[in-house]
Amino acid sequence: MRRATVNAAIWLSAILVGLTGSATLTGCGHGPHPRLAAVVASTDVWGSVASAVAGGHLSVKSIMAGADADPHSYQATPADIAAIADAALVVYNGGGYDPWVGAVLAAHPDIEAVDAYALVGPGKNGRPPNEHVFYDLRVAKSVAAMIAERLATIDPLHAGDYRANAAEFGRGADAIADSEHAIAAAHPAAGVLATEPVAHYLLAASGLVNRIPAGFLTATENDSDPSPADMASALDLINRHEVLALLINPQTSTSATDSLQAAARQAGVPVTEVTETLPSGTDYLTWQRNTVNQLTAALQSGR
Repeated sequence: MRRATVNAAIWLSAILVGLTGSATLTGCGHGPHPRLAAVVASTDVWGSVASAVAGGHLSVKSIMAGADADPHSYQATPADIAAIADAALVVYNGGGYDPWVGAVLAAHPDIEAVDAYALVGPGKNGRPPNEHVFYDLRVAKSVAAMIAERLATIDPLHAGDYRANAAEFGRGADAIADSEHAIAAAHPAAGVLATEPVAHYLLAASGLVNRIPAGFLTATENDSDPSPADMASALDLINRHEVLALLINPQTSTSATDSLQAAARQAGVPVTEVTETLPSGTDYLTWQRNTVNQLTAALQSGR
């Protein structure tokens, strides 16, 4: 749940001023060069959803992509910002996850945008919702539907295709959600360890309880080491087989999470990876389906 690192305010302001001044060349796509991409997404996760809806009719560019990318430390480049400013439609996560997108959109209010976080609904106990909404399949479906409507306006000739593609995407998301519900039925309120909140919506939909100490999660969010007491508590849960699986994010590994993985392997507790960007060669639905299938297998073997 650590926030993505953004560039210094002076640096970003300078770039935005420059882009605003050149809006006649890039903002509307009618300048001396073609638009870089009709649709620009902050990450390949949302770029994959957009591509599923666009179906090849319009180009889609993902600014941050690759299994090795770490969204928490990403810094937007001038080229990234120019691509956003030049897009017909921008799809982003929101909720402070990719704040550099919001900064560009604020300087270019005429750009159509889809904010996934805005679709998640209110939080609980006065706290804002978890920002990793790409693990909420209902939000992904809503994003696909909104993209279809926006693209239908941008490209009316293929409006029927965009809406049909979004509906097909929704059916795929529903099938994965059914698998999550099957986990909840087979393992009601089963305990697991998730070292950071990226899997929040996955665990909630699957009816699983994250038993990681609260202090451990706080340390993860603050890029610091967990206390010896929290580390010992997490290790005890593994060594005593009081959890069925360990969920880790390989893109934000630390010495603490590495130690938990080593302990889990030694104790025979299955480890499941939950990433924030797409593994190589996959799309959004394949990624989500594989993650749920791996979690299902881990829970079955960890009983």
